[in-house]
Amino acid sequence: MLDLVPMWAAILALAVFMYVLLDGFDLGVGMVFLLRRDPVERQLMINSVAPVWDFNETWLILGGGGLLAVFPLAFAIIVPAVYFPILLMLLGLIFRGVAFEFREVVGARKWIWDGAFGYGSLIATFSQGVVLGMFMQGFPIHGRVFAGTSWDWFAPFPLLTGVGLIFGYALQGTTWLVLKTEGELQEWARGMAKKVLFGVVAFILLISIWTPLKDARISARWFSFPNSFVFAPVPVLTVLLIWTLWSALEKRREVVPFMCSIGLFFLAFTGLVISLWPFIAPPSVTLWDASTTPLSQQFLLIGTMFLLPVIVLYVVWSYWVFRGKVRGDMGYHM
Repeated sequence: MLDLVPMWAAILALAVFMYVLLDGFDLGVGMVFLLRRDPVERQLMINSVAPVWDFNETWLILGGGGLLAVFPLAFAIIVPAVYFPILLMLLGLIFRGVAFEFREVVGARKWIWDGAFGYGSLIATFSQGVVLGMFMQGFPIHGRVFAGTSWDWFAPFPLLTGVGLIFGYALQGTTWLVLKTEGELQEWARGMAKKVLFGVVAFILLISIWTPLKDARISARWFSFPNSFVFAPVPVLTVLLIWTLWSALEKRREVVPFMCSIGLFFLAFTGLVISLWPFIAPPSVTLWDASTTPLSQQFLLIGTMFLLPVIVLYVVWSYWVFRGKVRGDMGYHM
């Protein structure tokens, strides 16, 4: 019988990456929104993500639903370990979502909803980083049951990755504003992108050093022969993309910085997959250990194969429709 586990792993990896990529920049815009006070600029920042932000979270639903349906054992281990970060993330996303609507209501206290938009984005980003850190740190497992507590995430490494993701999403958000805006706001976003890039580089180096020292398996995966040669393109391309991104900001390019930030996230995600494969609940539960029955995988795959192309086509279509610059109340200009 055909082994569908690698295919389902690829589908979940696609869902997670697309969520991080697409919702990452609008969460980044929400965080840097807190740094600007001019109401016209704030409206521009919100207008730049308003047409696409809500659909971006479809990928989060696909990833979470797929994890529950196809890898139920992993879901049962992971969720208790990161219950509070997930709760904070959902609350942040809720407050950010309602802020889009309520801040436009006549007579609304806009400063409250501006705060909900900005701080909701910040809390959601930090929480996602903590969840990522827990994946890299690993889960205490006894037999097939989570053996830790719901406070295991409150540790140096997960908290570090939470802060690191704030810098990463801020880079996405500022380069998005460089792409979508003009004038003073664009210049500010360009300068801010340079600053947060330093933070991104610092956290990439710190996490790249910390994880091999902490986990002998990850160290062996990256530095044993011939793996060190096979995986060498990941750090090499990362350095090249960082240099290209900085150079593009210096040369006042608009599209290249955002594309480079996408590339950095792709390489970071690739490095994460290399480090953790084939574990879905490190350090002991593999994809095959956690998967449901082959018949269930086949049944779920039928619906997913219809749903996934629709999601992808809608994403492409929506971003094509809302391409170009956003200019205040005038909307998008091609």
